[in-house]
Amino acid sequence: MMLRSWTTTLGLLTIFLATTAPAMAAKDGALSPQIQKQLRNSLKMDAPTRALRNALTTNDAKDLALNREIVQKHSNLFSHKLKAKGITNQQHSGRCWLFASLNVMRPLVIEKHKLDGFEFSESYLSFWDKLEKANWFLEIMIDMSDREPFDRELDYFMKDPITDGGWWDFSVALVEKYGVVPKSVMPESHASSNTDVMNRVLAKKLRVDAMKIRKMRAEKKPIAEIRAAKKRMLAEVYRILVLNFGEPPTEFTYRYVDKKKKVSEPKTYTPQSFYKEWVGIDLSQYVHLCDDPTQSYGKHYKMRRIRNIVGTPEVHYVNVPVDTLRKLASKSLLDDEPVLFGGDALQDMDRAQGIMQVGLYDYSSLYGVDLNLSKKDQFVTRDEAVNHMMLFVGIDMDGDAKKGKPAKWLVENSWGADRGDKGYWTLYDEWFSKHVHSIIIKKAYVPNNILREFRKPAVDLPPWTPMNMPSR
Repeated sequence: MMLRSWTTTLGLLTIFLATTAPAMAAKDGALSPQIQKQLRNSLKMDAPTRALRNALTTNDAKDLALNREIVQKHSNLFSHKLKAKGITNQQHSGRCWLFASLNVMRPLVIEKHKLDGFEFSESYLSFWDKLEKANWFLEIMIDMSDREPFDRELDYFMKDPITDGGWWDFSVALVEKYGVVPKSVMPESHASSNTDVMNRVLAKKLRVDAMKIRKMRAEKKPIAEIRAAKKRMLAEVYRILVLNFGEPPTEFTYRYVDKKKKVSEPKTYTPQSFYKEWVGIDLSQYVHLCDDPTQSYGKHYKMRRIRNIVGTPEVHYVNVPVDTLRKLASKSLLDDEPVLFGGDALQDMDRAQGIMQVGLYDYSSLYGVDLNLSKKDQFVTRDEAVNHMMLFVGIDMDGDAKKGKPAKWLVENSWGADRGDKGYWTLYDEWFSKHVHSIIIKKAYVPNNILREFRKPAVDLPPWTPMNMPSR
């Protein structure tokens, strides 16, 4: 009797599922058997398609998509080049912003002191950047300790407490507070050049600390007690950093050899006095301009809580069209002033030959689909990001050197001399239009109407604004 009832129930259930499943699939937009069949029938495995499948299943799609016409037309000749000395290498770290920032200053040091070459210690500033970022993260956690666990802003910072990435503004804050030292004074360590494991350890340690802060806040502990706990947390971070980097100098003795092979007398410096004597650039004379197509042009913007040092300004910029970036960058270069810029290094870049050109990889033709997006839509859909910072050190003008238009741009990268064209890239002007989103440039080359915007209160943007993908 029980078996018959179970059989009857099972039969009714089978009938119910058979009659309702198609309706449920159609209602929910599921991939039904009928749609699967239609998709199978839509594919015609003709000879060209079969050959393409065979090629893609046994080769790298990037190699197959490389546009040979662009490669054949490529030229690395430039009508105007700045003097440069050597290529730096950030190795397996996301410190491009720091390398590019210091590379703005490096030629001036070489020229000023008549050297054959020179490099700052990126490791020295990286150490302090990590410690300052840890302090800033813990301050954010104190400020947000009463928020719900999945509050969007809290979640944004909790996901990635201490990245390598950054902006020019971060470099300015570090140099003004900590000065600089030569590379020989604090060389790279394995960890400074290979930051992945160290970053994961630091991120977990800071998340542990964040939960301790939230618990103290829930227990109504006074802010003075929470900040005292924060100091103990930072002492642990400092120890981890010293174990990975070595301890940064507070004072050092430095000697050098000039172009005439003359050895200098030893002299003792602090990092701050070394910057003042050897570099001496007023960093406040540089401004940050962006082409952010998701926001109105001609306005001053800032990214909320995006900084590396407590008390310093948040990353801020005036938003201008890309044609303005192009005009001001070319003006600076023709006056022998390098220009730091940020763009999307994951788009249309050949790392073997050093070519940056729109359409360099023709995936649309390879797969037979439309992959075009406007610059604005690229940002809206997160297809585009400011993920790398480099240096313009040359320009090739189409026509008259002063009145012509840029045809291509010479780029100094920080990926070592074994990538690109001995460490340099040729960036074609179409790539500039599509993938360059920010420049750092001296105020002397910026029109007054743009400079006036920096004196106005900045429009606040959330930290997840599309422009904020810290350069690495």
